[in-house]
Amino acid sequence: MSSNESTNHEANLIARRWFLQRSGIGLGSLAAGCLLQNEIAASMAMSGSPADSLAAKAPHFPAKAKRVIYMFQAGAPSQLELFDPKPELAARNGQLPPPSLLEGYRAAFIDPKSGLLAGKFSFAKHGKSGMELSEVLPHTAQIADDICLIRTMQTEAVNHAPAQIMMNTGTQQFGRPSFGAWSLYGLGSEASDLPGFVVLTSAKGTSGGASNYGAGFLPTMYGGVPLRSKGDPVLYLSNPPGIDNQAQRDSLDAIRKLNESSLSNLGDPNIAARIQSYEMAYRLQSSAPELMDLSGESAETLALYGIKDPKEANYARNCLLARRLIERGVRFVQLFHEAWDQHGNLKAGVKQNAVDTDQASAALVKDLKQRGLLNDTLVIWGGEFGRTPMVQGGDDGRDHHNRCFSMWLAGGGVKPGLTYGQTDDFGFNVVQDPVHVHDLNATLLHLLGLDHLRLTYRFQGRDYRLTDVHGNLVQGILA
Repeated sequence: MSSNESTNHEANLIARRWFLQRSGIGLGSLAAGCLLQNEIAASMAMSGSPADSLAAKAPHFPAKAKRVIYMFQAGAPSQLELFDPKPELAARNGQLPPPSLLEGYRAAFIDPKSGLLAGKFSFAKHGKSGMELSEVLPHTAQIADDICLIRTMQTEAVNHAPAQIMMNTGTQQFGRPSFGAWSLYGLGSEASDLPGFVVLTSAKGTSGGASNYGAGFLPTMYGGVPLRSKGDPVLYLSNPPGIDNQAQRDSLDAIRKLNESSLSNLGDPNIAARIQSYEMAYRLQSSAPELMDLSGESAETLALYGIKDPKEANYARNCLLARRLIERGVRFVQLFHEAWDQHGNLKAGVKQNAVDTDQASAALVKDLKQRGLLNDTLVIWGGEFGRTPMVQGGDDGRDHHNRCFSMWLAGGGVKPGLTYGQTDDFGFNVVQDPVHVHDLNATLLHLLGLDHLRLTYRFQGRDYRLTDVHGNLVQGILA
């Protein structure tokens, strides 16, 4: 073979290899592109066009609740000190738990064979319903006939961050959409100048962080927007020196044209979310400062919530802001207050937490009721799990407990004045009407007019929902 023939032969080999490699990759890319394009198109069809993806949408069926205020008490409030009195626990204070109680039980931190610990506070019946509540909740006692107390909540998670994420997204894994994001995705928002899902924090915020209110794999426009309590409600909300409103508007218009061009070419819903975010940020420059200014609230209203200084950032101020937000069309408001993790210093800690939250939580329900907003606003109060009936930290602490804990709901189609479910004599296991996190989330969506089986989003070839493959309606709490 001549040198020229050898060179041509090697070139042909390279050409054949190149053809096979490139053709394989090219065909694979084309196939993947078609599949992805179909998925993107389906996602955009479900979420709406860029212009109206956050517009109010009709629910699956007529709903009792139109909006949600979720007061998340992160850290796990002790049901035994607040909502679930146990005389038998008091009678056996200091004794070891019965062996049958601990079969198959794994505690988060303590030795399960630690002695039993009596509740630290007395209980009394309140309202026409006779709901039993702790002495440290005098203001909640005043709304006993307006709330539905669930004593039999259950979850799998035993540590704070996973349990918070479980409660808010239906799974302990990162990356799933939150309850608030699903609500906004299903119903849209009636707010034109504020986000449809707003987050307010006090105390320590949350161990689970932004995963508790994020959009997950939904377009980012459905995620919660945290508003800061000091300075600008949103970082960089104010224009820098040298930039006036007209200059900013011109810049946003130019950016929007570029994004719309990319959207028309790629069909990526994240580009639509980016357009929405820029426009919302622009509108927030005027709406957010007005929202945060409580100077227009009456002295009677401030006193109702226990607000002494309207500018002081605290849980009470956030409760009042929650009412102001829903009045402005916001679909979902979530308050996070992480202060309830009493592994020790139980009595003083729970008492102080009640002082910080009891009055404002009850005031929010009263205020909504006075303004005719409670009937179609779903109010939720609770944490990620409960506390053990066994002692931790000497004689003044309780460990994490996921087998039973308490939450309360109000308004929005919930049966008022009801105490739902029953735990055993030690507050250790559920003996009647268990309510799993998935059951609660299915029921909350139902109250919003959303069928948890139908509210789905296709991601990576699978239809996902808040309750995953679980969840049953808790019919007993529906009005």
